[in-house]
Amino acid sequence: MIDGIAFAERPGDGPALVMLHGIGSNAASWAPVMAFLPADWRLIAWNAPGYGDSRPLAGDWPKANDYAEALLKLVDGLGVGRFVLAGHSLGALIAASFAVSHRQRVARLVLAAPALGHGVHPSGALSDKAQARIDDLERLGPDDFANARAAALVHAPHDNPAIVADVREAMAQVCMPGYGQAVRMLASARLLEDVGQLAVPTDIITGAQDRITPPDGAREAHDCLASDCRGVLVEVPLCGHAVTQQAPEAVAGLLMRAAVPA
Repeated sequence: MIDGIAFAERPGDGPALVMLHGIGSNAASWAPVMAFLPADWRLIAWNAPGYGDSRPLAGDWPKANDYAEALLKLVDGLGVGRFVLAGHSLGALIAASFAVSHRQRVARLVLAAPALGHGVHPSGALSDKAQARIDDLERLGPDDFANARAAALVHAPHDNPAIVADVREAMAQVCMPGYGQAVRMLASARLLEDVGQLAVPTDIITGAQDRITPPDGAREAHDCLASDCRGVLVEVPLCGHAVTQQAPEAVAGLLMRAAVPA
């Protein structure tokens, strides 16, 4: 734990990689990817503020930059200088915000199944769909909430029960107020604005069958990148939203292309 942020770390003397999970998940969602990465890499996967043992942010409606500043304190505390930064879904919003504000720290950015955000003003009202996320968690409790939602993140869930089980296990650990803060941040975030400001090389990977953040959004984000920052766009066939768990080897392959010496 550093400055209220819990994290998983695999030490190494090679390139440093920092990984940010999605809204219904935690650091464990990156474990399948980590298994395919070189043994000498230094790997850090955080639990976002309000997730796991990490302390929630102040205020009911934080912005992506608030999460990015929490990340800065973590990497500073760990003594990580320049690193590859990867974010999945909600984590992509945080990763992009961090790379805009602290571009000198990011050697390369990888966005996995990126959420675009909805551009709602923080003083406004949540959409019915966003409010339903919060209401469902409070009404159902974490276990039933995860039971109701996990399968939608996986392509062909009946053929991939182990992946669904992993997604469900992480989702069953979400809790308030952290989840509510993340829902509100997602509502007000604007990924396309941030990627248009990026000055670091950026790659994007998405599941071709992602029903949560469909591939069109990833393509739009890729198109918004400046030409000198526009890396590759990878669409993984037969893969849903949980790309780090359903296609970990593909994600790891992209990360290995992105790595630079520590």
